[in-house]
Amino acid sequence: MPGLEKFEKLNRRLSSWFEWIGLAGLLVMMLITCIDVIGAKLFLRPVLGAIDIVQLAQLVAISFAVASALILGRHVQVEFFVILLPRRVQAVIDSIIHLLGLSLFILITWRLCVYGYSLQTGEEVSATALIPLSPFAYGIALASIPVCLVFLQRFLNAIVRVVKR
Repeated sequence: MPGLEKFEKLNRRLSSWFEWIGLAGLLVMMLITCIDVIGAKLFLRPVLGAIDIVQLAQLVAISFAVASALILGRHVQVEFFVILLPRRVQAVIDSIIHLLGLSLFILITWRLCVYGYSLQTGEEVSATALIPLSPFAYGIALASIPVCLVFLQRFLNAIVRVVKR
């Protein structure tokens, strides 16, 4: 279907952009770790809040790369039984799995928004660097949207495979 192909292209492009944000988080982790180790060992001056910064950068790196990993098939899948079934049954199982994944990530996105609001109103900050935590909860919620779109696209593809002969 031409509409689903355009939707898949949009998902790939959006996920690719988000992957660059995840890469930036990974680079921040590496940079802060190197600066902290060199500063602590050579100058006896570690970076204040380095652990907080690395933990938050890790959140960014992981959450913004999830959609790309899903598209590229980098997640663990167990298929040894399903591949023995007829194609239509496989498509039905795929549609159920993708619908469950979509439902889970919609729930995750919603709860992260609620959690972000809770962190924002409580003015929660990291332990040593005093970095506000709510933008990270909102960021992870934002990063979950492309994952929802990928699951939606795969669900629709599976439905088309079920209906199509």
